[in-house]
This record gives sequence, C-alpha cells and structure tokens, in this order.
Amino acid sequence: MQNQQGYHVAVVGATGAVGQKMLETLEKKAFPLASLTLLSSSRSAGKKIAFKGEELTVKEATPESFEGVQIALFSAGGSVSKSLAREAVNRGAVVIDNTSAFRMDEEVPLVVPEVNEEDLSSHKGIIANPNCSTIQMVAALQPIKKSHGITRVIVSTYQAVSGAGTSAAEELREQSKAFLNGEELEAEIMPVKGDKKHFPIAFNALPQIDTFEENGYTFEEMKMINETKKIMHAPNLPVAATCVRLPFFTSHAESVYIEVEKEGLQAADIHEVLRNADGITLEDDPSEQEYPTPLSAAGKSDVFVGRVRKDPDHPKGFHLWVVSDNLLKGAAWNSVQIAESLIKNNLL
Repeated sequence: MQNQQGYHVAVVGATGAVGQKMLETLEKKAFPLASLTLLSSSRSAGKKIAFKGEELTVKEATPESFEGVQIALFSAGGSVSKSLAREAVNRGAVVIDNTSAFRMDEEVPLVVPEVNEEDLSSHKGIIANPNCSTIQMVAALQPIKKSHGITRVIVSTYQAVSGAGTSAAEELREQSKAFLNGEELEAEIMPVKGDKKHFPIAFNALPQIDTFEENGYTFEEMKMINETKKIMHAPNLPVAATCVRLPFFTSHAESVYIEVEKEGLQAADIHEVLRNADGITLEDDPSEQEYPTPLSAAGKSDVFVGRVRKDPDHPKGFHLWVVSDNLLKGAAWNSVQIAESLIKNNLL
C-alpha cells in the first residue's frame, strides 16, 4: 500500500553495474519514492552512494533488511535471490528479480511490460526480469506476432562485455591497452570466469556466453530459447540462438530471422507494425545508411530496430537488426517498468 509520499523501495546489489543503473533510472524517471534502502554483500556494505543530492549508506542484505519494504529490486546474483527473495516476500515486499533464479519457475511471471504486462496479475510475490538479450528481441517480435503471426525465430547475438559485469569490462580495457602496446594479452574472466579456459576478448569474438549445456548450446542461448517461449506464450514456437560476446562495452545487437504466418507481406508491412509499437524506435533507411548501433543505443531505454528486409528465398521470411542498451531496457529500466506497472494496476 502506498503512503502519502510514495513507496519504500530496496535495491539489492546496489553497488553493481545493474544496481547503479536501477538507481539512475529511479532518479531519472521520478519514481514515487517514500524511502530507499540500498543493500549489498557484506563486502560492499558501508559504501556511500549519491542519490538525489543525498549520500546513502549501503547496508548488508539480510532477511531483516526487508522489514517495511514494498518493492525490492534484486540484481546481486542468483544465489542471493534464492536465499533472500522469499524472505523479502514473507515480510510484505514484492520482489522484481533480475537474475535467472526464478525465470522458468511456473509460478513466477516472466515479464516485459510491452509484451505480457497482463501476466503480472498472477504474481505471488516474485516477478522475474528476463535475460537482457531476450528482452529486446521479444519487445521487437511481439507486435509482429500480434499482427502477422510468427512461426520460427533464429537469432545470432552480438553482446557487450558489460553483460558479464564490471570486471569483464575492465579486462577488455586492459587487454586493449596491451594489444596496442604489443604486449601479451592476459585473460582471466572471459568467456566465463568459472569455466576451465579463458580467452582474450579484445579484438576478438567469443562464441560462448555462459557455460555449455549437454545439447551443445550455452546456458545463455537456452535462456533466450526458453524465455522467449514463456514470455510470448508460445511453447511450440521454434527458436534457435547463437550468442557471441564482442569487444564493446554497452548495448547488445541481434540479427534476428523470423518466419511469419501471413503470405504476401513486404518489409513495409513490418515497418508499419514496428513504427507504432510501444518501446520501439524504428531506424531503417538504407539510402541514408540509417540503422541502430550499440553506441547509438547506449543510454537510451527504447529497443531500436533496423535493417528490416524480406528473405530472398523464403516467401514468409524476414530479417531484422535489433539493438538495445543491455543495462537499461535489458535490466534496470525493464525492472522499474515492472514496478510502475504494479503500481498502475494496483498489484502491490
């Protein structure tokens, strides 16, 4: 329930890359806050973070931290979410979780507000924020599915290192300096810090994001496959993904191939749908070399789409280029949007 000033919000993982973006988004979007609690691991507790001209102290996240909290934004890793999310719910908070901990739980809605806002009405205290690469793709595909139907999706991603955390971004900086100075490149983090081998990301492309599953796909690829089906309520939709990490810092880009149900469609028909879709900005004029890029999308909350073209060999096939800031729409902004939707629809 709202008090006169607003809502008591907690941000778990406040010192991390996504946590910082959550705070920036809460401030920029003028979210109705009565109070704000910043939480982290014991290692980061005690740090000071500026918010709306005030200096707030980060506290260690414990079950008792959530007393009086109404909305808890989690982005501190799956293990933290698994140990503390239900503790927060038991104390009256609604949890919006940015990890993979609950995404495929049948009782937890997995939500992109422009796509399936109605699923929020079934929440039982926890709402999952999808994977960053999934969010931007389904945001672009849902209006096409609604208007023309979609029967197949094949996606290849070009993902920024910030998706692997601040330490991965720092490794890219150090490797880039070393490469330009003719020095040997040291790799300790990419593609996966906990995996057996590590490879340089600077001036490179790594076709592995997260660990490999038994079927040969990575966990990131399976997240895109399974989450897309859940969010779009299309359990039988064929989806395949190849996820690649590239040496830039912000925004993920995706080459998406789809097959639609309707016959006789042209690129202009897809343009028309996307031009009128919520949260989508169409940038597509080949004659002027107009298309989105990771740099042009950085710092913006929309999903950008360009390079829409009909497949030359398949009568129902189309190709799209989809770009979005992975820390904003792919994480922080989508989480805050969910919170706004909960407030708007009286679902707290």
